[in-house]
Amino acid sequence: MKLSFRWYGEPDPVKLEYIRQIPNMHSIVTAIYDVPPGGVWSRQAIAQLKQRVEQAGLAFEVIESVPVHEDIKLGLPSREEYIANYQENIRRLGEAGVKCICYNFMPVFDWTRTQLDYPLADGSTALVYHKEQLEKMDPLTGELSLPGWDSSYQKQELQALIGQYEQLGEEQLWENLAYFLRAVIPVAEQSGVMMAIHPDDPPWGIFGLPRIITGEQNLDRFLGLVDSPNNGLTFCTGSLGCTPQNDIYHMLDKYCAMGRVHFVHARNVKWTADGGFEESAHFSQCGSLDMVRILGILHRHGFAGYLRPDHGRMIWGETGRPGYGLYDRALGASYLNGIWETLEKTQKKG
Repeated sequence: MKLSFRWYGEPDPVKLEYIRQIPNMHSIVTAIYDVPPGGVWSRQAIAQLKQRVEQAGLAFEVIESVPVHEDIKLGLPSREEYIANYQENIRRLGEAGVKCICYNFMPVFDWTRTQLDYPLADGSTALVYHKEQLEKMDPLTGELSLPGWDSSYQKQELQALIGQYEQLGEEQLWENLAYFLRAVIPVAEQSGVMMAIHPDDPPWGIFGLPRIITGEQNLDRFLGLVDSPNNGLTFCTGSLGCTPQNDIYHMLDKYCAMGRVHFVHARNVKWTADGGFEESAHFSQCGSLDMVRILGILHRHGFAGYLRPDHGRMIWGETGRPGYGLYDRALGASYLNGIWETLEKTQKKG
């Protein structure tokens, strides 16, 4: 297991030098953030990012993410240009030593939460999804205020885009995903890059938009679209595990056995009575997921891919990007380290 940490570039208040001080930290998960979706990343920008990460004593092997342009998801004629650009990004990242690219195929919104600073009982704050809050939101009237949403599209653009997806439907979205994969996976194979799709977050329909990377049946279908080791998963325990309808332990065991889990986002969530969830500390008893069991499955399969502590609470007065502060994610990394070391040493003694 290669422990990694998400970093949002130089503007990120969490500095590389701080991340480097987390024990057993192997690599940085990052991206080029000033190129719009669908653009080609310059070799110079990639080289500069690689140099910055490696100067801090960390590996530059995981990119999260190379965004998939909406025209690809919608299957518009312009997708050919954007797919060609995506292929070129894979080639250039492979040349720079990147081993894994995390991406998603979620229409419009990468993730959905209803509050970013929900106070937990211990005084920390966390990201949550409460259904009663969601019911008061309407993307068609612009009554949204989550990061990236308001700035991504003007209200009329958002209305038109949601309308396009409503007409598209799930089956055509599947077709468009298959078209994309058939174009990019051969390039990934040639470039030595593992493509790792992130599940829909949360894994159910939002605002009438189609969602397809949601559970075991759909993950099976996804992996069958292009049957290649390079066509794999980012297994996000918080995204897939935010509903008890997903047996994430069975799913993780199954896809690890197939060799199709390339990246793991490890975080805990607490299910709520209304069918929503609250993000919690990584410690198993703080949420609804058994983190020891999750890492035990990975260890049993000899998982040698990348794992990062995912969203953290805001604790100890820290301010910054919601879910991506330093302190709680560092605690999560240390907790996951402890579980992994125990598994390693227990197995050797056995």
